[in-house]
Amino acid sequence: MVKGVLRSRSSHSLLRRPTRDDAEAVFTRYSSDVEVTKYLGWPRHQFLDQTKLFLAFSDTEWDRWPGGPYLIESRSEEKLLGGPGLGFDSPTVASTGYVLARDAWGLGYATEALTAVVSIAQSLGVGRLYALCHPDHPASIHVLEKCEFRLEDRLKNQAVFPNLGLGRREDCLRYARTFDSS
Repeated sequence: MVKGVLRSRSSHSLLRRPTRDDAEAVFTRYSSDVEVTKYLGWPRHQFLDQTKLFLAFSDTEWDRWPGGPYLIESRSEEKLLGGPGLGFDSPTVASTGYVLARDAWGLGYATEALTAVVSIAQSLGVGRLYALCHPDHPASIHVLEKCEFRLEDRLKNQAVFPNLGLGRREDCLRYARTFDSS
């Protein structure tokens, strides 16, 4: 793995570090899509400048930690499909999540990307990798369970999902994987 790029022999996609040049594609493909962002913990981007701010944040995370947000590209078309990532709480504890453009749903890209992120986390010495998920998002729950994440808890009134428009804290599910450090 080159820092920031993961190429899996069996995959149909690759993960890479975002650059500022990706702003238009990220905005157009998924960060401004009402349906795509429905269950995400960050607000849908209404302006390209919001996506540019995310990419600046991404650079900061990559400078601070050995990983951060990634982008998923199809190998065949070099088309942006979405973005998974690692958010570090400490060198040994990280969170993950993923978002896919609508035309990439149901094609196995989320499972493929999350599997790659798990592999990256393990290679970086992460001992605990977790994800938070809205209880009404069965597709995301399915991907987490398929990638061997286990439901740890239903966290009451834990998170605001800004794109649902409810303006209140809601329950979320915490899934996690732990890795042997030996």
